[in-house]
Amino acid sequence: MSATASLGAQAATAFIAYREGDRERLRELVALLTPLLWHTARAQHAPKEVAEDAIQTAWLRLVDAADSIADPKGVVSWLVVTVKRESWRLLRLRGRETTSELGVPETADEFTPEDRAITSDQQRLLWDHINDLPERCRALLRVIAFAATPDYASVAASLGMPVGSIGPTRGRCLAKLRNTLTSDPRWEA
Repeated sequence: MSATASLGAQAATAFIAYREGDRERLRELVALLTPLLWHTARAQHAPKEVAEDAIQTAWLRLVDAADSIADPKGVVSWLVVTVKRESWRLLRLRGRETTSELGVPETADEFTPEDRAITSDQQRLLWDHINDLPERCRALLRVIAFAATPDYASVAASLGMPVGSIGPTRGRCLAKLRNTLTSDPRWEA
């Protein structure tokens, strides 16, 4: 698979192979799409446990419905929609318990001991600045940050944005983040 192939194309190729009997390709599909699905669930304000359950349910439903998905190119959108709906369902059942809006501690003081052990001061500072951005920027940056080759159609479906606005919005969000970081004396470029 080409390193420049879009996320959607890579997912479609793995999904086709899985449906044709190569069961190991499901593992590839899970590794490829779980970061996007994770951020899709967290963008719905799902706490970690709800996000985990929603994603696991989506993968189980995909296995059950694999033969009924007519267009393999739509597997990313199918999973994104399934994760969103499952997150909403679980949140309704749970009474909408949340941690922070996107599952990232709001301040460095909210990091767990495990978070502190694996996160540098600069990373915590970065997340503090990301959390100061508008919600749309936070959601977009979290989704695109974890895809090697973001598939704009999938990102658009995940965030409910027009495909044509993703690039310009990303640019504006990154510029805002860059400006806040470079004006913070604690930031080491």
